[in-house]
Amino acid sequence: MKDFYLIYKNLTRKKMRLFLTTFAIFIAFLIFGAVMTLRSALNAGVEMSADNRLVVVHKTSFTNPLPYAYVNKVKTLDGVKDVTHANWFGGYYQEPRNQVVTLAVDPETYMTVYPELVVEPAQLATWFATQSGILVGERLAKANNWQVGDQIALSSNIFSRKTGGQTWDFTVSGIFKGNEAKVDTGYVLIHYKYFNETQSWGGDSVGWLILTTTDAALNEQVASQIDTNFANSNNETDTSTEQAFNKAFIEQIGNIGLIIFGVVFMAFFTILIVVGNTMVLAIRERTNEIAVLKTLGFESKRIFKMVLAESCLLAFLGGLLGLGAAYVIVTGAAEQMARFLPNLVLDENIVLQALGYMLLLGLVTGMAPAIAALRLNIVTAFSRG
Repeated sequence: MKDFYLIYKNLTRKKMRLFLTTFAIFIAFLIFGAVMTLRSALNAGVEMSADNRLVVVHKTSFTNPLPYAYVNKVKTLDGVKDVTHANWFGGYYQEPRNQVVTLAVDPETYMTVYPELVVEPAQLATWFATQSGILVGERLAKANNWQVGDQIALSSNIFSRKTGGQTWDFTVSGIFKGNEAKVDTGYVLIHYKYFNETQSWGGDSVGWLILTTTDAALNEQVASQIDTNFANSNNETDTSTEQAFNKAFIEQIGNIGLIIFGVVFMAFFTILIVVGNTMVLAIRERTNEIAVLKTLGFESKRIFKMVLAESCLLAFLGGLLGLGAAYVIVTGAAEQMARFLPNLVLDENIVLQALGYMLLLGLVTGMAPAIAALRLNIVTAFSRG
């Protein structure tokens, strides 16, 4: 208790310096929490990918469609468990700037291949039975205040209807959630059959296939089998794991990992210098006091621990405040920008990383002054005074 009191008094003796140093650490961990959450959200598609899920696209370009007949052909291949397909609708709500990620799918097989999507049984049954029904992700439903039973009109900036126009009318049959917080729920699902029968061009084709294998160990074999089967055809395929596919898609907008690392590293490097200099200065100012403590019988190891504890306490004080502020910002952004950002979750992994960095920051910045206090000679210290 006596040691903690001394640590507290030393830490708060110059309140302005304490405030400025704490604020610097606060900013660093605010940046860390917010940026790492965004990185985690952008990589959620990679992290949440199933080990045994493969994606089949046109070899020339992802935007080129594949014949619908490929669905049944892939089903017959050895090692294939379930197969579904999807088409990009290119949807928007009311005006083009309100983009809505819309996929035309086969309801039954899609929900089988993606078991992480959770829907109330009654709502799912209604969607299965209603061709003009639409299944809305929870995040998107909240952003647009859509409820089950609502009539909504979605327009496509790619396709047009046989009857004219580019707008389709839908009824919200259900709202799906994720079995984990990171599962993306910012899109909607419509019936492929309804879309295929009402569009004016491009019928009987699919955008891409998604399949599961009977065993993840067979992924490479099944992928090779699929691509070999359609080799030298007018529509050759490129098959990869869902994880690899999602990673390649994310990297099209840049190396997110490198950008995140750069931002976090520069913030932490700057804070490391600031806090390190502050601790060294604080110990120099207390040279005589440390000498007095040693004269009174305080062991060098005890003083070493006190200085190191002071540095760690400072790191955790600013770090926890910054992490708390990051949580508030992330929560607000998740609600206010649900239309544009993926699911933002400051999860326990980010918190544990932050706590580890707080401890590391405290140890690194406090080690040099703690060693200086440990080695301080009483006679030399008093002679300086």
